[in-house]
Amino acid sequence: MALPIDDVLPGIRAAIRSQGMAVVQAPPGAGKTTGVPLALRDIIKGRIILLEPRRLAARAAAERMAETLGEPVGQTVGYRIRGEAKVSRATRIEVVTEGILTRMIQSDPGLEGVGALIFDEFHERSLNADLGLALALEVRSALRDDLALIVMSATLDAAPVAALMGDAPLITSAGRAFPVETRWLPRPLDARARFDQALAALVFQSVEECPEGGVLVFLPGEGEIRRVEGLLRGLKGCDIRPLFGAMEFAAQRAALAPAAPGLRKVVLATSIAETSLTIPDIRVVVDGGRARRARFDAPSGMARLVTERVTRAEAEQRRGRAGRVAPGTCYRLWSRGEEGALAAFPPAEIEAGDLTGLALELAVWGGSDLPFLTPPHPGVLAEARALLTALQALDSAGRITDHGRALSALPLHPRLGHMLIRAGGGTQAATLAALLAERDPLRAAPADLALRMAAVADPGRVERDGHEVHRGTVERIRLEARRLARAVPEAPLDLGLGQLAALAYPDRVGLRRKGDAPRWVLSGGKGAAMAAGQPLSGARLLVATDLDGDLREATIRQAVAISESELRAVHGAQIVWQDVCEWSRREGRVQARRQERFGAVVLEDRIWSDAPPETMARAALEGLRQIGLTPSPAARRLLARIDLCRRDGADLPDCSDSALLADDSLLPWLGRARTDTDLRGLDLVEPIRARLGWEGVQLIDRLAPAQFETPLGRHVPIDYEGESPGIELRLQELFGVTVHPTVGPKRLPLRITLLSPGGKPVQVTMDLPGFWTSSYADVRRDMRGRYPRHPWPEDPREADPTLRAKPRGT
Repeated sequence: MALPIDDVLPGIRAAIRSQGMAVVQAPPGAGKTTGVPLALRDIIKGRIILLEPRRLAARAAAERMAETLGEPVGQTVGYRIRGEAKVSRATRIEVVTEGILTRMIQSDPGLEGVGALIFDEFHERSLNADLGLALALEVRSALRDDLALIVMSATLDAAPVAALMGDAPLITSAGRAFPVETRWLPRPLDARARFDQALAALVFQSVEECPEGGVLVFLPGEGEIRRVEGLLRGLKGCDIRPLFGAMEFAAQRAALAPAAPGLRKVVLATSIAETSLTIPDIRVVVDGGRARRARFDAPSGMARLVTERVTRAEAEQRRGRAGRVAPGTCYRLWSRGEEGALAAFPPAEIEAGDLTGLALELAVWGGSDLPFLTPPHPGVLAEARALLTALQALDSAGRITDHGRALSALPLHPRLGHMLIRAGGGTQAATLAALLAERDPLRAAPADLALRMAAVADPGRVERDGHEVHRGTVERIRLEARRLARAVPEAPLDLGLGQLAALAYPDRVGLRRKGDAPRWVLSGGKGAAMAAGQPLSGARLLVATDLDGDLREATIRQAVAISESELRAVHGAQIVWQDVCEWSRREGRVQARRQERFGAVVLEDRIWSDAPPETMARAALEGLRQIGLTPSPAARRLLARIDLCRRDGADLPDCSDSALLADDSLLPWLGRARTDTDLRGLDLVEPIRARLGWEGVQLIDRLAPAQFETPLGRHVPIDYEGESPGIELRLQELFGVTVHPTVGPKRLPLRITLLSPGGKPVQVTMDLPGFWTSSYADVRRDMRGRYPRHPWPEDPREADPTLRAKPRGT
C-alpha cells in the first residue's frame, strides 16, 4: 500500500546524494519511520542507524520494516535497546534508542561501519536526541564528512534544525490527511470537577456518538489510566486496554493489536501514543489535555513531575491519530476559547531536565562547545558539574576522572553508578540501583525504602503484609539488577542500605529538626518532611531517595534510616569541624558555635566562646543588613545635610542605608553589638563622619552647616529634613539683617519661621528683606498690642537685634 512518504523519497535520496544531510517534516501516519530507512539502503554504504525515543517504538519500527521485507527481525533489520538486542552480521538497518547512540559515538567517534544516522521523532526534543545530534554534527565536521544525517519530525519548527545542519535541504511530506472533526466542551470544565470522572464521561459520550472504530484516550500517567479504567468497566462492547511506558512489552503489544471480533478497542494511553506507534483502526481520539513532564531544580538537585496543559503541537499530534485510516473525530476536554492560551510547543528536555548525565558526557567527549539546537543553561550545567565533582567523576579542574569514565559506561544516572561502583558491585547495590532507577513498585505504601527492597526480594510476603506490589515493575527491577551486577566487577563492601543510599545521595542525608513534627534539614541545605505516624517519622538520621521536588520543603516519598556511625563510615572525610559565627534571625542575636558538619547537617554543636571580635562584628553586620538601620535624630539631621549637598553637586560619598550596609565601613562600631537591641541602638553619627573623612566633614560644615549663627551669636539648629532647610527663632533676633541667609552649594534660602516673644509662629519667609518691606508692618501692628514691652521699631532693618524686653514701668 502506497504511503504519503513515498512521494518525497526521491527528494530525500537526492538530498543525501548531493549534501549528505536532510530534514524531513512529515505528520504522523506518513510512513517516514519505516519508509525512509528502507529507501536509503542502496545508496548508503554501511549500516543505517535509526534512533527512536522509546523502546516500544524501536521494537515496533524494526518489526514493521522486517515484515515489509518478509524477514524476521535480526536479519536485514534489527534493533538494540537497553538490555536487549536482535542484530546479526547481515543487519543493515539497526533501530536503537537514543542513549545507545551516545555510547556508540563515545566509544568509537569515527562510527566505523555506520553510513547514516536517522533521528526519528526529533520534535520530542529528548536530551539524548539533542546530545546525539550535536555529537553527530561534530563527528561529521571533524572525522566523517561522508556520514549521512537525517532528522525527521512531525510537528517541530524544522527551519532552525536545517540551519543548525548547515542549511540542509528541508523536505516536507503532506501526509495522509483524512478529515478529523474536532469537538470541544461547550464551556470550560468546572474547577471542582474531578479530571478522571470528567474524562470517563467524555469517553462514554464519544462511544455513543461515534459507533465505528477504536478509541484512543490520552491521559497524563499510569495513575489516571488506572482510575479511568475502573470508571469505564461498564462500557459495553468495548475492550479497555491501558498503554504506558512501564508496562510489560507483551501488554504493550496487546494494546497495539487489533480488537477482538465484535468488540471496540478503547486504548487508555500516555503521550507514548502520540507518535511512532501504529495503533490500528483508531477513529476516535479523546484528549484529556494534560501531559506529565519532569521539571528539575538544579540548586536543590531535585526533580519533580508536574502535570501541565498540553501544547498546541501536542494537541494536534493527538488529534491526527484519529485520521490515519478513515475520517475521525477528536474530543477535547477543554473549550474552544481555552485553546488560544495553550503554549505552542513543549519545552525541550535540555531546558527543563537534569543535566548531570549531559555534563558527564561532555566531559568524556572533552569539551562543551557542541552545536546544540538549544544550548544548555550555563548555570544549570555548572550545578551538574558541581555534583559530578562531589561524586569524584570530575577533578577540581573539571576534567573527567577514571571514575567518571567508569560512570559514563553504566546505563545509570551518575549518582546510582557512583553508588554501585563505590560499593564494589554486588547483588544488594545492583538491586538498589535498579530500584531507584525504576518507578515505585509499591502503591500507597509508607516512605520506607527497605520495604521496597523487601518487595523486590519477596513480593508475596510484602503483599501478605497488606501492601499492593506491582509485579511487572518488580520483574523489570530484577532483570536490570542482574544486568548491572554483571556490569561491575564484584568486590562488594559490607554496607547497609542506608550507607548505599548515602553514597548515591550525599546531599540528601537528613537530620531531624527539633520538635514533634517529622521534619529534617538535608545535607544539601534544603528542608524535607513526611506525614506523621510513618515508620521513619522518628528517625534522627535518614537518606531521602525520593522527594516531591517542592522547593520550600519537599515531601519525602522514599527514604531509609542511617545511623551516625554508618554515615561516618562512608562519608567520614566529608565530616568536618567548622567554626560558625552568624546572625540568627530566629534568636535575634549573634551566635558563635563550633560545629561538626556533614554539609548542612550539624552532628555536634558547641559554644565558640573565644570567637574573634572581627568575626562577631561581621555576623552583627549581617544582622544589621537583615534588620535595617535605625538612625537617631542626630544621624537623620546629618544624613539630610549630606543629601542636600550631594543633590546640589558636592563630591561626597553615598551615605544612604544601602551604601552603608553594602561594605564593611560599619564594622569598627559593631565590636560589642550582639543582639537586636544593640543593633537598633547603634549611633550612626560617628560611622557616617568617618565615611565622609575630614575633608568631607569640613565641606558639609561649610556648605550645609548644622547651625545658624544669629546676629547675637546664638547657634540655632538648621532642620534639613523638610522640603527646604529651615530654622526657627524670635523675630527680634533678626533685626538689622538685610540679606536673607542661605546654605548649600546652590545657596538655597533658609526657610525662616519667625516667632513671637511667646514662641508662637507669626510668619514663615524665605525672603527676609521682602518681609521687612511688606508684611512686617501688619505683624508689628498686631504684636505691639500683645507684647508692648518688646521692641517693635518702624524700620527693623536699622534696629539692633535683641531678645530683651523693656523693664516694667518704662
